[in-house]
Amino acid sequence: TKIWHFSHVMPNSVLGKNCNVGQNVVISPDVVLGHNVKVQNNVSIYTGVTCEDDVFLGPSMVFTNVINPRSAVNRRGQYSVTTVRKGVSIGANATIVCGNDIGQFAFIGAGTVVTKEVPAYALIVGNPGRQIGWMSEFGHRLNFDANGVAICEESKEEYQLLNGEVSKK
Repeated sequence: TKIWHFSHVMPNSVLGKNCNVGQNVVISPDVVLGHNVKVQNNVSIYTGVTCEDDVFLGPSMVFTNVINPRSAVNRRGQYSVTTVRKGVSIGANATIVCGNDIGQFAFIGAGTVVTKEVPAYALIVGNPGRQIGWMSEFGHRLNFDANGVAICEESKEEYQLLNGEVSKK
């Protein structure tokens, strides 16, 4: 794991193997980062956040950890939990509002504001974030046919869309 200059990793946080933490990053107490997590410059990861393996956090994206912050009100005991599942990519300047689960291999576009749960493999963009499609584990759009089958253009792996959920065949 590499940690670049001007970054702060607070006590009781856990960083997995082969992580890369860019410049000017804050990792608050009790944050958990899995293996192979890439944290770009100027990212803030606050208490209550867990990122599983192979997560990409784009430049200047941010997590929140209190749903109703006030300067004069101490809410330290009210941190909400946010879980970023395996293989998720979050674009530059995105905001992840606390208390949500981001499903595995989801792709959050640059500048997106995530305000609710995100399904696995979902492509989310905008403010508020809305789903506009599905992504493969290799980061390519999935175009499902009439039978609910899509093939990743890079890996050639097949995916199935059934009842609004995507899985690999």
